[in-house]
Order: sequence, then C-alpha cells, then structure tokens
Amino acid sequence: MKNLYNIMFLLGVVLLSSCMKDLDTIPLDDDAITSEKIYQDPANYKLALAKCYIGLAVGGNEGGDGAGDIVGIDGGFSQYLRLYWYSQELSTDEAVMTWNDATIKDFHYQTWTPSDVFVTAMYYRVLYQITLCNSFIKNSTPGKLSDRGIPAEYHQDIAYYHAEARFLRALSYWHGLDLFRNIPYTTEDDPIGAWFPSQVDPQVLFDKIESELIAITDGEGGDDLMDPKANEYGRADKAAAWMLLAKLYLNAEVYLGTGNERYTEAITTLKNVFTSGYSLQSDFTDLFKADNHNSPEIIFPIAFDGNNTQTWGGTTFLVHAALGGSLTATNYGVKDGWAGLRTTPEVVALADMGNDARAIFHTDGQNIEINDVGIFEDGYATPKFSNMTSTGSAGVKDDFVDTDFPVFRLADAYLMYAEAVLRGGTGGDQATALGYINELRLRAYGDNSGNIGAAELTLDFILDERCRELYWEGHRRTDLVRFGKFTGGSYLWSWKGNSKAGRATDSHRDIYPIPTDDLNANNKLVQNPDYN
Repeated sequence: MKNLYNIMFLLGVVLLSSCMKDLDTIPLDDDAITSEKIYQDPANYKLALAKCYIGLAVGGNEGGDGAGDIVGIDGGFSQYLRLYWYSQELSTDEAVMTWNDATIKDFHYQTWTPSDVFVTAMYYRVLYQITLCNSFIKNSTPGKLSDRGIPAEYHQDIAYYHAEARFLRALSYWHGLDLFRNIPYTTEDDPIGAWFPSQVDPQVLFDKIESELIAITDGEGGDDLMDPKANEYGRADKAAAWMLLAKLYLNAEVYLGTGNERYTEAITTLKNVFTSGYSLQSDFTDLFKADNHNSPEIIFPIAFDGNNTQTWGGTTFLVHAALGGSLTATNYGVKDGWAGLRTTPEVVALADMGNDARAIFHTDGQNIEINDVGIFEDGYATPKFSNMTSTGSAGVKDDFVDTDFPVFRLADAYLMYAEAVLRGGTGGDQATALGYINELRLRAYGDNSGNIGAAELTLDFILDERCRELYWEGHRRTDLVRFGKFTGGSYLWSWKGNSKAGRATDSHRDIYPIPTDDLNANNKLVQNPDYN
C-alpha cells in the first residue's frame, strides 16, 4: 500500500542542518550526526528519499504537523499541498473560503500583496522542497556511493531513488515557474546554507526542467525512473515524469510568450502515458475515497495515511473543510466538519446536475448565490473528497484521513491531448481526441447520453470539461491563465475582484509576487512586474 509514507524518518532536519558548514564534512565530535554519517548505511537512502516525498504531504516533522518547516506560519497551514491548493483553487471560480484566517480571502478576491502570509509560505515551501531534493541528489551520486564504499548490490536501487528525487525537484521547480515565474535556482552543486542564489529567466528554468525530465526517462542514463507501474505505490515512475513534461509543454506559450508553443511535443509525450498501462477508474467517485490507492487511473499521488501522515493540511483539510451546514460529517468518514469551502454559481452552471456523476454538489440548506463569502450556506457545498472507502467503511481515523490526492491521473492526460490537438499540435488527430473525451463522459453519465459530436469539441468546451472533470484537483488557476480568463474581464465569477458580480482584475496577477521577505533578504532578486 503506502509503504514509503509509513516510514517515520526522524533525521530529515539533520539533512538540512547547519547554515555554517558543508553537510558533507565529518565532524571531529563523534557524537554529532551529519549527512555523511547517515549515508554510510545503505538502508538510510530510502529513508532520506522518504523525507523528499513526505515534504509534499506534511508541514513538519511531528504528528499533526507539530512545529512547521516554514518559520512564521503554523505547520498545518503551511503544508505543501494545502498551500498549493489555496494558490490554484481559492484564486479561481472553483472555491471560496468562509474563514477569516489572516489574508485567506485575498486569494478569491485576487487582492494579494507581496507580504501575503500564504503567498510567502507557498514560495518558501517550494524552495524548501527543492533544498530537500538537492541534498538527497548530492548525496546519492555514483561517485558518493563509491567514496563511501556502498556495496554494488545497492547501487541500482539508489539510482532509482536518485532519479525520483530529480523528478520531485522538477515538480517543485514547475510549481515555482507556474506560480511565480521568476524564482531563485539552485542545484545539488550549490552550498546548502547562508548564500544568496540568483533568479533565472523563465526560458532557462523551462529548459532545465525539460532536460531533467527527459534525462530520467530516456533510458540512456544509469539513474532513469522505474518503468510505468513498476514502482511502489506513491513513488514516481516514468509515466509521472511524462505527465509533468506534458504539463510543461502545454503551458509553454504562457511561460515563454506567444510563438513558443510546444503542443506537438505535448502530444508525443502524452502518447507515452497512454501506453503505460494506466486505465480509467470505473466509478468516478472512487477516485476521491479512502482506498483510492487501488485506483488504476492515478499516475502520481500525494499519499496520506491517517496513522502515519497526520497533517491538518492535504486531504484532511479538503475533507473536513468542505463539510458544514446540513452535511453529516460521519457520512464522509470524519467526526466533524470545518464549514469552510464551497463553490461558486458559475461552476455549478457548468455542471449537468442529476445526470453527470461528477457534479458532486450538496444543495440542501445551501444558497447557490454567494451574498456573503463568510457564510458557509452561501454557495453549494462540494464534498468531492471523502474518508469513506469504496466499500462503505470509514478510514482508520476520524480526524486524519486516508485519502490520497491525485496529482496526475489519466483523465487529465486525455483532456490535455484533446487541447493540444485543438491548439494545432501535430502527431495527434481530432477523432482520437473526441474518443478520449467521450470515454470520460461515458463514465460520467453511465451511458452515451452525454457524448458530444465533433463540432462540439472546441477549446471553450475543453476548458469547461476540465472544470467538470478536475475541479478541486489543483489545476484551475493554471488552466484559466492558459485560456486568458484568470484575470481581466473576459470571464467573471462571484467575488472575483472583491465584487459580488465579479469584476476585471489586473493581468499582472496571472503570477504571484516574489515575497517581500525574500526581496529584503536577497538583493539579487527583482520583484515581478507591477507588484512594487
């Protein structure tokens, strides 16, 4: 099941300790613990890799997040997935938040500033995760293994771990590129500690992410990822890297400017995913339940376990915060609801309620219109994620949930392929694209009553279908930016721009600002345009 996530790795902080000395230095004090001592034991390499994965799932090194990794914000609030979800969903039409925690409502209003606590925490979470991966990559090269006398029989497994850390680093660099565009760039060759890295141009970062993902999937190196479906659940394989690479290509014009399209490369890469052995989950709702680790569709998850990954972020947040009003929390495998998250009437209008199984909205006692963002009953509740299993039993805990978060799944690949074809990419065809879309709609409707014809397969349809299929899965902001509808006035939703009817917002908000804290600390950094 979730073997990697069940490892309790207590030395994660040690791997990043000391801003005053090189982590590879063996101390004179034999009682001191350094990475060099940790990596003398071949068994510790998987434990160290676990810290790289768990950095996506928890906010600190103690159960329930404890003291967080990010200074100045609670570990639960600063958990990676929770912050990423805020950035990608609360800033769009797909989600609104009741609570008044700090500046949380500024996401939906699109009024954040460079000093926003959540924007700052997301930025530092990305950089922290990259540092974790850099440390592992630095300590798991063939040269390091030879220097330490690690027996040859361990080298191949550690090479797989090395490639997985490179994938995880590329994932966070993609998040940094997508959210902030101009971020500091570091590698395993840079020191870990008190120094100031420089920003890189988006083209440079794009190229580095691309080359990294190709290198760990091309079969020519000694540290390729495992073949699709050959790895333990929860760990990355080549299909995960292909999904990430296709995401990079699909958004290339956003990152690099008009004329830099890479839709053909997206299609080519997605074809690798389609032959990887993944298949659609027969029941859509099972994708978001406590036993979704059994799904044949999920290509890469962030795995959660009520016993071993106890966090107030992640899917624990998504399950609890979506429950309130007349919803009964125990029906979703948890003891209480937090009455926080709902969706907007604009998203409900895209749904075919009563026919499409993907329209998971709770209407009893809820108003479709949002007259007050701070009232849970304004806006339809959206209990998409649940801590109940597909067989009707609850997860192991009624506070921390077992449900994994699907970062990449096959349905997304189908939608990406169709979009890339419609945008002019070569190597694909519209008939295949239409077939993929109708596979999703056949699952959603239970029969062919929801199928569309070739004339209906347009880019506008794809954007709406991505919402119907993928809402609350962390894609919406990126999608709206790519379609030119995140900022500006071409698409308005309730409370966009802090107006009930919605109003146009400035285009510079297509990316988030570099936090004031980092600008003050590192004079090599330049603020993103129009945030000064």
